[in-house]
Amino acid sequence: MSDLNTKANIAGADDFYAELLSIHEGRSKEQSDAINARLILLLANHIGDRATLSDAMQKAVTAGQG
Repeated sequence: MSDLNTKANIAGADDFYAELLSIHEGRSKEQSDAINARLILLLANHIGDRATLSDAMQKAVTAGQG
């Protein structure tokens, strides 16, 4: 099992964030939601480790509570 890395780990993080925002420009909420869902599934498949994915899901839920 891999430990979930929650520390900053993306080279050019600001550029990545801008690119992420740009793929949603001019799209409806439904289109953006579908893009996010496909992106999540692609990245989850790349990670591949179920324990890490479960940890990420739990952290995403608890991070939104506050």
